[in-house]
Amino acid sequence: MIKTALISVSDKSGLDALAKELIASDVKIISSGGTFKYLKSIGCEVQEVSDYTGHPEMMNGRVKTLHPKIHAGILANRDVHLEELESMGYPPIDLVVVNLYPFINTVKGGATFEESIENIDIGGPTMIRAAAKNFKDVVVLSDPSQYEDFLLKLKNNSVDLDFRKLCAAKVFENMAQYDGAISNYLNSSSDVQLLNSDGLSPATKLRYGENPHQEALLYKFNSMESLQIANCDIIQGKPLSYNNMVDADAAWECVKEFNGPSCVIVKHANPCGVGSSDNIHEAYLKAFQTDPTSAFGGVIAVNDQLTQQVAKTIIENQFLEIIVATDYEDGALKAFESKPNVRVLKASLKKEDPYPGTLKKISGGILWQSNDDGILKKQEIKVVTKRVPTEDELNDLLFAWKVAKFVKSNAIVFAKDDQTIGIGAGQMSRVISTEIAALKADQENLDAKNSAMASDAFFPFRDGIDQAAKVGITSIIQPGGSMRDDEVIEAANEHNLAMVFTGMRHFRH
Repeated sequence: MIKTALISVSDKSGLDALAKELIASDVKIISSGGTFKYLKSIGCEVQEVSDYTGHPEMMNGRVKTLHPKIHAGILANRDVHLEELESMGYPPIDLVVVNLYPFINTVKGGATFEESIENIDIGGPTMIRAAAKNFKDVVVLSDPSQYEDFLLKLKNNSVDLDFRKLCAAKVFENMAQYDGAISNYLNSSSDVQLLNSDGLSPATKLRYGENPHQEALLYKFNSMESLQIANCDIIQGKPLSYNNMVDADAAWECVKEFNGPSCVIVKHANPCGVGSSDNIHEAYLKAFQTDPTSAFGGVIAVNDQLTQQVAKTIIENQFLEIIVATDYEDGALKAFESKPNVRVLKASLKKEDPYPGTLKKISGGILWQSNDDGILKKQEIKVVTKRVPTEDELNDLLFAWKVAKFVKSNAIVFAKDDQTIGIGAGQMSRVISTEIAALKADQENLDAKNSAMASDAFFPFRDGIDQAAKVGITSIIQPGGSMRDDEVIEAANEHNLAMVFTGMRHFRH
C-alpha cells in the first residue's frame, strides 16, 4: 500500500496526471520548493517539507529534504524498523518521485562555473539512492517516462517487487551518468562541454559498418544549427555507410581549413589530393592530378558552390562515392542525376561543435581527447637552417602543413603552388612515408623539384631529409623536438634546404 509520497522534481513533465491520480488514491503528498508551488497551483492538496519536518529550509534551499524524518521514512525496513520509526513519530514514506537539477543542460547552456556548481543536486540523489536501496518497501520514480507504467500498476494494485527493482536500477543508472558528467566537468577545462543521451537524436541505422557484416548507427547532436556531415542535406544517392560518413567528414573538415576556393579528395580517410585556386574548377583539377588512381571511388569536398562545369568534369574524370559542397548550381544537380548512386551532400562551412573532443572506445573503457585545433601562424614559425625559406616556399609550407594535419600518421605531404604533389600516409616509418610521397609524385608525372615537404611529427633520423633532397624538395616544415634535431638540421644545411620548426605535432591515428 502506498500511503505517503514525496515529490520533488525539476522536470515537471507528466506531473499533473501523476499527482491527481495519487490524490484520487488517498495518497498523502509531501513536496518542497517549486514543485510544492506547482502542485498547489493545479489544485493538489500537498504538505510542504518544512511543515512536515518542523524545520525551515536553510541556505537558500540547499538544505530542506536533508532531515532524519525524511530519510528515516524512506530507509526504514518495514520488517525491522517500524517500531523505532513510530517511537520517533516518523511515518513511512512509500513513494519517492524525484528527478535531479539539470546539471548537464546548465553546463551546455553556457553557465558560469559558479552556476554549474550550484546545479549539482545533493538532496535529490540522496533521496532516490535511499529509496532505491530500500526498493522492497519503497517505489522510486526518477524519470517521467516511468509514470505511465506506475499509474497503470497503481490502478491494478500491482506495484510488484520486479517493478520496484527496475525502478531502483534506473536510479543507479541515472546517478552513474550524473556523477560522471560532474566528474568530467570538474576534471576538464572550462570550455569542454559534456555529451549525454539527452543531447543526441534517436539512432539512424547506416547501411553497414566498416565491413558489410558489421552493423552501424548514427547519432546526431540535437542542438546543431548548421548543416554538418552527420545532419547534412542528402540531395541524392544511395544510403550512407559507416565508411562513407567517416570519409565525408575527413574531406569536409580538411577543406574547411582553406580560405580560398579549394577541393579535397579523400580515400580511406586520407586526403589523396588537395588543391586551391581562384575557382573551384581549377582547384578540383589540381586535387585530382595529385593521385587520379586513388581518387577513383573517393569522396570529394569543395568549400564553395559546385558549378555545372565542375560536376561534368568530375563525372568525366572519375568514379566517385560522395560529393560535398556548400551549394550546387541547378545544372550541377542535373548532371549528377545521370549517376543516381552518387551521394550528393550539402553542408555548411560554419565550425559548430557543441561537444568538443573525440571519443574512442578501447578494451575496458573509453578515451577522450580535445580537438586538434592548433593553428600555426607565420610569426610562430622558427627557421632552424642557414637558408631562410622564400615567401613562395613559406606559402607552400603552410599549405602542406594544413594538409598533413588530416593525413594518417606517419604523414608526409609534398606541395607546391597550392597543390599537393605527393602524399605518404599511415606508415610505421617516416622515411617510408617520404618514399611513398615521392613515388606517388613520380607515378603521376608531377615534378617534386622545388616543392615543400610537411611532416606531422619530427624526423628521428636524417634519412627522411636525405630522401627529400634526393627528389628535389627545397623546404621542410616539421614540429622539431627530436633528440637528433642537430643531425637533422645539419642534413638540411648540407642539402641547402630551408627548414622550419612549428613546435606543434599533428599525429592522426
